[in-house]
Amino acid sequence: MTRSLPADPGHEISPTLPGRRGSAYEWRVITIDRDMTRSDARAMLTEHAEYGRWELARSQILIGGTRRVWLRRRTMRVDRSDAA
Repeated sequence: MTRSLPADPGHEISPTLPGRRGSAYEWRVITIDRDMTRSDARAMLTEHAEYGRWELARSQILIGGTRRVWLRRRTMRVDRSDAA
């Protein structure tokens, strides 16, 4: 029996740290509901890692069984090639 992943994997936000301009990383915080199985959560995080180039920075288990994970990826800095 195959279970499909929910359309909305959880609450996603992109935190910013005050006073830190030009950070080398882009951040995403995902909250995983307690009803999602471990294998489904692992599959979701694996897809983020493979296709979105995210890496796991931190994970936390909250009271009630909800899991929160922090993902990060390097931001690409591209210089303009035209003389503007």
